[in-house]
Amino acid sequence: MREKVLATFRALHRTRQMVFKNDDHVLNAARLKINEEFKKNKFVEDGEEIERLVKIGQDAELFLRKRVVQAEHKSDGVAELQLRNEVLSENAKQRVCDQETVH
Repeated sequence: MREKVLATFRALHRTRQMVFKNDDHVLNAARLKINEEFKKNKFVEDGEEIERLVKIGQDAELFLRKRVVQAEHKSDGVAELQLRNEVLSENAKQRVCDQETVH
């Protein structure tokens, strides 16, 4: 169980670094939040509760990796999106599924 918790912790931090690349303010805020959540639950001993918390962490990591994008304000009403391949491929899959449901 300990390995699962540590793997989730490491995955969240790797994903944080990838998703918020070059944004020091958000990188630091996300680091603090991840660390805070893991410290808050450090003394949980119930196996089912640990599994539930690990699942929340895994879901959060997946959401960050597949759904969150960076945008940089360029001018009035214009923003440049920093899209990663995972986001693009996930959205392409979603569009195919949506089109199949409609037809």
